[in-house]
Amino acid sequence: MQQLHTYMEKEELDAVLITSPKHVYYLTGFFTEPHERFMGLIIPAQGEPSLIVPALDREAAAAAASGVKQILTHTDTDNPYDVLKQALPAGVTRLGIEKSHMTVERFEAMSAVVSAKRYADVEEPLREMRLIKSAEEVARIRHAVRLVEQALSESLKKVKPGVTEMEIVAELEYQMKRLGADGPSFDTMVLAGEKSALPHGTPGSRQVREGDLLLFDLGVAADGYVSDITRTFAIGEISAQLREIYETVLAANEAAIAEVRPGVTLAHLDQTARRVIEEKGYGPYFMHRLGHGLGMDVHEYPSVHGQNQDVLRPGMVFTIEPGIYLPGVGGVRIEDDVLVTDSGCDVLTQFPKQLTVIR
Repeated sequence: MQQLHTYMEKEELDAVLITSPKHVYYLTGFFTEPHERFMGLIIPAQGEPSLIVPALDREAAAAAASGVKQILTHTDTDNPYDVLKQALPAGVTRLGIEKSHMTVERFEAMSAVVSAKRYADVEEPLREMRLIKSAEEVARIRHAVRLVEQALSESLKKVKPGVTEMEIVAELEYQMKRLGADGPSFDTMVLAGEKSALPHGTPGSRQVREGDLLLFDLGVAADGYVSDITRTFAIGEISAQLREIYETVLAANEAAIAEVRPGVTLAHLDQTARRVIEEKGYGPYFMHRLGHGLGMDVHEYPSVHGQNQDVLRPGMVFTIEPGIYLPGVGGVRIEDDVLVTDSGCDVLTQFPKQLTVIR
């Protein structure tokens, strides 16, 4: 809140309206998904913030929202923008909003009751705040990592020839919740054989067979933060070519991790991993960026690609996930979650990466 107030003063904003549920949570500690109902956190330049929530969320908001003394509500038959008009400071002419979250429909409804002459986008300062994780945020991400690794370890006990991709997905998501996660942080991906060559494939009825690569890409949400890990396994004996692409991806993953330290560019990390893969002749088969930021969302800033010249700073958390995908044959991806420290790198994911053969 203090950082946001500093930004507001610099930009001469009368107030900021936060409507993204994740950012309401980030600033207050209260999370709900209001769906089509309106929710908004009003932060005035002067005075106390207030929170507008659907009436059915009032009790939960009062218990969880830190630093918010005034909680206003609306029912399903009320016009929530009338409540917003009352909550905003009188005479607001410069209002900060999250432009990527504000729909045209909601902007038009808001504009009908708010007389602001200028709307500023506050996504940038929020992104900057979220980029550098606090010790508490890192602890929550570590917890999400431990949960997903435990779920993966338990679920591997069920993997054998004949089981389907979707049966493994069901076991993984059962284990996630059994272990205490809120649920998966994205659609759990399990891809067997030739389907492992699809970077964003969809699990289905494909059965696991001897000689397959089996790719797992999964994460959990817990306590407001997420994890994201990919591991690839061999089902029995696999071909020499599949072993080669596995070892190449592993070398690319480890080479990039070895370069993580403050002052290094994100582009350098991508280029380091890509060079390893290109030198083995598989460059065209690594067709996505090296990684992405991780925190409250499974994909957030920064984007780890070969053109991003932003430099690493302590507190940044992101994935490193090189891959090689041979159409019709099989694919390998190995993904770790890493934290930039004052002197280098802390690899948060600890699940073994050497090729594991499941028999």
